[in-house]
Amino acid sequence: MKKLALAAFAIVLTTAAATAQDGIKRTPLQKTDFPDGYTTITGLAEIQPGVSAGRHTHPGIETGYVLEGETVMSIDGEPDRTMKAGDSYTIPAGVPHDAKAVGDKPVKVIGIYIIERGKPLATPVQ
Repeated sequence: MKKLALAAFAIVLTTAAATAQDGIKRTPLQKTDFPDGYTTITGLAEIQPGVSAGRHTHPGIETGYVLEGETVMSIDGEPDRTMKAGDSYTIPAGVPHDAKAVGDKPVKVIGIYIIERGKPLATPVQ
């Protein structure tokens, strides 16, 4: 059952990543149907230097933690933030945002998404 859930999550991530540039590796870690009506998804994103995730939204809150490297986080309505290992962030549901790896090393981020069950993990934004 867990393998099936992770495989389904990998498909969701691959589909969501289709609009992003090469240079991003997404690894599904865990998926749980909780709380009621929502799915909680945990994943690892690795973004190569100079690569951007691409502007997108989520149908629920995203929280994250930078494990390694440095990123510039652009969240609509907020000033851009340069974040490094040890920094964390929260992005409200439906708010367009982007992350770009800066410096000479990849950035690794753990992301946790609490999204409305049955909705896509991410939707691209122009």
